Amino acid sequence: MKSLFTFIALTLIVVSVMKAQNIPVQSQRGFDSLRASIPHGKIDTISYNSKTVGITRKALIYTPPGYSKKKKYPVLYLLHGIGGDKKEWLNGGNPQIILDNLYAEGKLTPMIVIMPNGRAMKDDRSVGNPFDKDKVEAFATFEKDMLNDLIPYVEKSYPVLADREHRAIAGLSMGGGQSLNFGLGNLDKFAWIGGFSSAPNTKTPEELVPHPEETQKKLKLLWISCGDKDGLITFSRRLHDYLFQYDIPHIYYIEPGVHDFKVWKNGLFMFSQLIFKPVDPSTFTSYHTNVGEPASTNVPNAPYPQILPDNRVVFRVKAPDAQKVQIDLGKKYDMVKDPDGFWTVTTDPIVIGFHYYSLLIDGVALVDPSSQTFYGMGRMASGIDIPEAGTAYYLPKNVPHGQIRSINYYSAVTGTWRKAFVYTPPGYDDDFNKRYPVLYLQHGGGEDETGWPIQGKADFIVDNLIADGKAQPMLIVMDRGYAVDPTKRRMEAKPGDLRAAMLNNDFPTVLVKDVIPMIDKTFRTIPDRDHRAMAGLSMGGFQTFQTSMTNLDKFAYVGGFSGAAFLDPGTDITKAFDGVWADADAFNKKVKVMYLSIGTVEPERMYNSVNGFHLALEKAGIKHIYYESPGTSHEWQTWRRSLNQFAGLIFKD
Repeated sequence: MKSLFTFIALTLIVVSVMKAQNIPVQSQRGFDSLRASIPHGKIDTISYNSKTVGITRKALIYTPPGYSKKKKYPVLYLLHGIGGDKKEWLNGGNPQIILDNLYAEGKLTPMIVIMPNGRAMKDDRSVGNPFDKDKVEAFATFEKDMLNDLIPYVEKSYPVLADREHRAIAGLSMGGGQSLNFGLGNLDKFAWIGGFSSAPNTKTPEELVPHPEETQKKLKLLWISCGDKDGLITFSRRLHDYLFQYDIPHIYYIEPGVHDFKVWKNGLFMFSQLIFKPVDPSTFTSYHTNVGEPASTNVPNAPYPQILPDNRVVFRVKAPDAQKVQIDLGKKYDMVKDPDGFWTVTTDPIVIGFHYYSLLIDGVALVDPSSQTFYGMGRMASGIDIPEAGTAYYLPKNVPHGQIRSINYYSAVTGTWRKAFVYTPPGYDDDFNKRYPVLYLQHGGGEDETGWPIQGKADFIVDNLIADGKAQPMLIVMDRGYAVDPTKRRMEAKPGDLRAAMLNNDFPTVLVKDVIPMIDKTFRTIPDRDHRAMAGLSMGGFQTFQTSMTNLDKFAYVGGFSGAAFLDPGTDITKAFDGVWADADAFNKKVKVMYLSIGTVEPERMYNSVNGFHLALEKAGIKHIYYESPGTSHEWQTWRRSLNQFAGLIFKD
C-alpha cells in the first residue's frame, strides 16, 4: 500500500511539473476568434499623471475573467509599434480575445495587461511622419515615463504583485525593441521579457547584456520571435547569436511570416502561456517550427542551405535543365524538382561540426553556388557548419582579437615560394619588446594552410582562451603540409598507403630548415624548445610526431588530433623513431606536454590507430594526455575541441 501511495504521489508531481512546463505550440485557426460562450475579460482606459512628460497620459488596461480586487495579479506591459499607439494591439491584434480563449483552456496565469502609448511626448497621437526625430526620441523617453509614472500608478490603483518576478514586458516591432531595451536594462524591475519582430531601435547585444552572468541569474524568460521573411530579422538574430555565445537561456522562435500581426499575435499567444509560471530552460530549444536558419557558411544573403532546429538541413538549388540532382553530404540525397526548376531536399539530422559537401548535377560534382567554398577533399568544395548548442569557444566574441597574417617565403628545400598564415595575439603590435612562444599547427590530408584559419576557427579559439586567462598569448604558424625535395628519390607508395606517402613528403624538413628560422627572424619569438610547440590533425598529427620526435631539441610540446605515429601492428613502441620512447623517464622530463585526441565515432581504423597508440604509450610509461571527443567523427568539431584543450595546456610552467 505504501508503494502505491508513493507511486500516486510521484505521478501527481510529474503531472504538475509537466503542466507547469507545458510547451506551447504555434497558434491554430480560431485562436483569435471570439467565443461567446466563455467568460470574458474587460478592457478599460486609465489616465495617469506623467511627471516625465508633464501631462496626463492614457493607457488601456485588460483585466482577466473573474477579476477581483481581493486578489493580487502579476502585470504584463504590452507595447505597440512605431506607427501605432495604445490602441494598436486592440485594433490589430485582438489581445483580449486571444487571452480570453487561453483562460478558457486553462493555459494562463491570471494577469493584468497594460497597453500604454509608448510615444512619451505631449502630443503623443499617431499622426504625421512616425520617423520624425522627436517622435523616435519619445519612444526612448517612454522608459522613464513607464518606470517613474505608469508603473507606480498601476501598483497604487490596482491589486498587483509589485515585484520583478511578477512583472513582464513585451512588444511588437518598435515596442519589441523597447521591451528588450527597457527589460534587459532594468532587470531589477522585469523578470519576463519578450520581443516580437524587434525593430532597429533595439540596442546592440553588448549594450543589452553587458554582464552575461548577471543577466543569466536574473532572467526568468527572454523570448525573441520573428517572421522568417521579415526584413528586420537581423536584429533578432544578432541578439540570439550573442546570447547563444554566452550560454544565456532564451527562446528564439522563427515562424513563417513577415512583419505583421499574424506573427505578433502568435508571439503574444505563446509568450503569455509561459510567463508567471515555473519554467525549465532545458526545454527552450524545443520551441521551433520547421523554419530553418540560413547556414553561417552560406554566401551573403543566400537563404539556403537552411539548418532546422533538429539539425536537418534543407538544400535548394535552381537547375531547370538538369535530369538528376543530388546532395552528397557523406550520404547522397536525391533532390526533387518543382515546376519552376528548383530542386529541394531535406536531409537526415546532421551531426554538429563542419562538413564538406558537393552538389551532384547529372553525376558531376560541383560546388553549391549558395555556399562559400573551402579547400578540402583535395579540391574546392562547399561546406556547412552545424553549430553546437550552448557552445561558443570557437565563435567570435566581444574580446580583444589577434590577427592572421599571410606570409610568403622562399623554401631552400623545395626551391619554390611558399605561403604560411601566422596568428599574432591581441596586443602584438603594442609592445615591441615583448616576445612570444610559437605553436606550429598543421592541417589534414586534402586540406591546406587555409584549414585552421577558416574551417578550424583557430584565431577565435585562442582569442577567447587568452581573454579568459586560460592560455598564454602565442604565435600560431599554419603552413601547407605538402612539400617535395626535387633532389631526393621518391619511395614507391601503393594507393592508400598513407604512411609511405608521408615518408615521401618533405614537409618536416621544410618546417625545421625553412619555416622555423624564417618565423624566428620575422617575428618576435622566444626561439628555444621550451617555447615551441607543434600539433596537427589527421595527416598533420602524423607529421607532428614525424617532425617533433626526431627534433626534440626544437619542441617541448606535442599534440596529435585524430593523428598519431601510424605504427605498424605489433611494432615495439620503444624502438620507434630511433628509440625516443625507450627511456620513459628521460622522455617525460624533456617533453612538457604530449597530447592525443580522437572522436568517439571516428572510422574504426582511425580510432583504433590513435587509441592503440595511446595504450602503447601508457604501457611504456610515457606521460601524455588522452582525450576522446564525445559524439564527433573525423571532422573539424573534434579538432576544434582538441585545439581548445591543447592551447590551454602549453607554455605554462
